[in-house]
Amino acid sequence: MAHEDHLPPRKNNMASAEHDTDPDGAARFWDELYSSREVPWGERTNPLLVEVVGPLTPGTALDLGSGSGGDAAWLARRGWRVTAVDIAASAVAGVREHAVASGLADRITAEQHDLPRTFPAGEFDLVSAQYFHSMFEFPRAEVLRTAAHALRPGGLLLVVDHGSIAPWSWNQDPGTHFPTPQEIAADLALDPARWPVVRADMPRRRATGPHGETATVTDNVLVLQRAAG
Repeated sequence: MAHEDHLPPRKNNMASAEHDTDPDGAARFWDELYSSREVPWGERTNPLLVEVVGPLTPGTALDLGSGSGGDAAWLARRGWRVTAVDIAASAVAGVREHAVASGLADRITAEQHDLPRTFPAGEFDLVSAQYFHSMFEFPRAEVLRTAAHALRPGGLLLVVDHGSIAPWSWNQDPGTHFPTPQEIAADLALDPARWPVVRADMPRRRATGPHGETATVTDNVLVLQRAAG
């Protein structure tokens, strides 16, 4: 999992990985991806995170599928204490090294987790799941429900998903259905009285791909807030 604009173009080996049921296949795939190419560690931030979180008072944040750590670094520079988790050991190592080099080591804790098996300890004011997709079999709704329960009262679960196909997307199938924010919320099956929806929309923006190409894309944005009390 990664920043959406850092995802590499679709290749045959990636296509063959789709729906892989090997429980360790995802860890190997992402570890090889992050260890086999130069990664701009901590340099790029997902724009919907900036938009939603920018006005908030800093607290504790959990970054699911932290990838190259751009979101974690952005949050830490604004005063958040961040737990950045990824399935890839190489990604976790890169985030740790960048945190030290950037003077953010006291605000970023990087942990390796295969989230259906293990989940970070603690409670959080923000859980961010940016383009939290996998080509492998993955109980995403279950993980996001766990994340919602890890929120403190008043905390936000921010889920940003792809809502369209970009030229650099792995999946170029024009018939792909991208679940709407309302469908994502329904799939989570959370009590709306305890986790009310505070935002559910599909904004469009101009995005830049991994090789500098640009395209207009749609993002599906869902924000839930854990009710107080």
